[in-house]
Amino acid sequence: MAKRKRTWNKEKYHRYLSEGRGQGTASEYKPWIYIHDFSSNGIVSRVKGKTTGRIHHLLSNQELWYFYLLDWSEKAMDIREQFPLLELEEAIKIADSLRIRYPYDRKSGFPYVLTSDFLITTRQGTIARSVKLAKDLDNPRVCEKLEIERRYWKNRGIEWRLVTENQISRAKARNIEWLFSGSPLEELICGGEKRNQSMEYFLYLYRDGEIRFPDILREVEHNFDLQEGTGICVFKALVINREIILKMEKPINLSEPREKDGLWHRKYM
Repeated sequence: MAKRKRTWNKEKYHRYLSEGRGQGTASEYKPWIYIHDFSSNGIVSRVKGKTTGRIHHLLSNQELWYFYLLDWSEKAMDIREQFPLLELEEAIKIADSLRIRYPYDRKSGFPYVLTSDFLITTRQGTIARSVKLAKDLDNPRVCEKLEIERRYWKNRGIEWRLVTENQISRAKARNIEWLFSGSPLEELICGGEKRNQSMEYFLYLYRDGEIRFPDILREVEHNFDLQEGTGICVFKALVINREIILKMEKPINLSEPREKDGLWHRKYM
């Protein structure tokens, strides 16, 4: 949950709208809140998404971890973070019907725009998710705002659910973060043919099952005259492309024996 630190008023509301915030889809979407707009409890992050190809603005560690899970999922077609509930009059009416005090800026008296942490497009439709620490749910005010949010989406026939850290696999999120860390393979191996050949050769050695993982890395780097360390990037690319499957729910440990590391090639599943 972000903490507001700047005055909110009608002029700023219209400026956000004119900037296109909360509008667009996929790579063209602009979140209602950017990380520089507010302070936050925890670490704020700017992360480039695989699904959308754009930078995502995430306001807590929990949002970051959940984003990694969404971005890895083959079900997600679009991920829009900090999505605004722009129908202010409707949101205020929902609060009034519940006898809940809608949030207004104390100085200007202008209503704040509530946001859902994620609006996700899947092949089955659109869903909304809010991410909170479990301990925050002990705060009645937090629960009141979440109820406004839930009813707002219910009015649109959109499934809304609450996600806490207890429902997020930290190990899987860390694995995904590691896979996308560093330079992409396209920047390290120029030329699509050489890149594809290095990946195919890696798979050839990997499927052997008897070759130690460090030896595979060295052999690929030597055979294609690659800079030291590029072999692991070839491996990451193969995992990202689902050519090599990992058991993502447990920490990746490439130093473990092959029969225990939980890796196998899609062809042999």
